[in-house]
Amino acid sequence: MWREMLRESWEALRRSPLRSTLTMLGIVWGIVAVTVLLAYGSGFRDVLVRAFDAFGKSTVICWPGQTSEQAGGERAGRRVRLERADLEAIRSEATLVRAASLETVRWVPVTYGDRLQNAAVRGVDPEYGELRNEVPAEGRWLNSDDLHQRRRVIFLGGRLKEKLFSGRPAVGEIVRVSGVAFTVVGVMDRKIQLSNYFGSDDESAWIPYSSAGDLWDNRYASVLVFGSLTPQLEAQAMRQVREILARRQRFSPTDERALVMFGRETFRPIIDGITIGLQVLLLFIGALTLGIGGVGVMNIMLVSVDERTREIGLRRALGARRWHIQLQFLAEALLLTLAGGLAGILLAQAIAFGIGTLPLLGPLFEDDSGRGDITLQISWTNLMISSAVLVGVGVASGWVPAVRAARLDPVMALRYE
Repeated sequence: MWREMLRESWEALRRSPLRSTLTMLGIVWGIVAVTVLLAYGSGFRDVLVRAFDAFGKSTVICWPGQTSEQAGGERAGRRVRLERADLEAIRSEATLVRAASLETVRWVPVTYGDRLQNAAVRGVDPEYGELRNEVPAEGRWLNSDDLHQRRRVIFLGGRLKEKLFSGRPAVGEIVRVSGVAFTVVGVMDRKIQLSNYFGSDDESAWIPYSSAGDLWDNRYASVLVFGSLTPQLEAQAMRQVREILARRQRFSPTDERALVMFGRETFRPIIDGITIGLQVLLLFIGALTLGIGGVGVMNIMLVSVDERTREIGLRRALGARRWHIQLQFLAEALLLTLAGGLAGILLAQAIAFGIGTLPLLGPLFEDDSGRGDITLQISWTNLMISSAVLVGVGVASGWVPAVRAARLDPVMALRYE
């Protein structure tokens, strides 16, 4: 039955090839709009997620503050200071923390030859590189020997390196930090990031925490950086660290002002809110465009019902049931819609391939590597969503004509001129 119904639907559409083709164009344009807009939304989300992930996955920054509650015999308003003993306590007691590092920072002049740049020079432990995704493009990151032997070595941000060295190699060269000589051991790959503190990583420099003591007093750290075992455990890890430090420094673990923590997962609702909202909006716009094509299909099918009224009456007189007629017209509408949808998906693939990428964050960060650009790539998920919308439009556009055809009175249909 289905084979015969599809054959009849195909023959009905072939009777008016120009009308069928023009009707399909609306569906083609609609499915192109849905598919390309969904691909744009997915690419936009990917760029934002990568930009936020550059901060470091499941990474938490902990700023020392002032106590706001009286605890352990201590008065409120006491300043909290982070030092090496606090870091060691976290490493030995915090079971939910995978790595931790102290960080001390000063904004000081960094010079190479006759070039000078004021930059955030950050004294850190070797674990910091993995926590903050500091990936070397040249050379290496700081290691434990650098820390223990108090080596005067420095790791440069990508943008800072360009300002000091232009296109020349930097690894092995000597730069001066506040007049003290440091050997460049590595240069960071250019980083596109939408979240930072103490300034952009691209324009910062890192030295061993121990070596920072040659430049300034590093007994107390500016911040503590740590990472939870998994992103899902970030909140529990933050509570655990707070309890450990509260015990050592004698403040209440419920005192939110004593330690101010900012976690990577704090960004997650922001990312989801922006990207999901945009994707829903783009899907809605595309569906409206496809719906306009569906209205065209409905109009053509209503005209077809009027043209084939006597045929419908004859079929009913020969024993065809109402649901036979209804399914026949519904099949014609779906066949017309799906044919246009297939052509639209192929055209959308060609458009996405032809456009390739669209600039987004690249110009903002002066990066031409393409990592900050939106890549128009039509995924299987996008195709499934587009197909679901397409089938919904096909059923909706064919339902009204199909019901109208099925409700025709056979006697009146046979008398129709």
